[in-house]
Amino acid sequence: MNKDDFKLRTRQFALRAIKLVEALPKGRSADVISRQLLRSATSVGANYRAACRARSTAEFLSKMGIVEEEADECVYWLELVADSELLPETRLQEILDEANQIVAVTVASIKTARKSL
Repeated sequence: MNKDDFKLRTRQFALRAIKLVEALPKGRSADVISRQLLRSATSVGANYRAACRARSTAEFLSKMGIVEEEADECVYWLELVADSELLPETRLQEILDEANQIVAVTVASIKTARKSL
């Protein structure tokens, strides 16, 4: 997967998270989870874009580490939405799979980049 494809993929992931957050019921716990999920999901793409503009391998690895952390955090919040039954698990499965795939691609990219050090 080239960097432009992954940029698009992370942006689409953020947009899906935005739509999911809008579908959550109103309430104190859903509001807290919504903010956290929205923050981490939008951060994935923003930090990946920053990684693509890195001036060194070290800078790339730093930004990609943030991408990994934020994508994994998305997995956590999505699992929490499912476990708390704020939305049906069937509504979450596709975006949860995508979040896990983004984590996997990011980890693979980090491993590849570390080899060039």
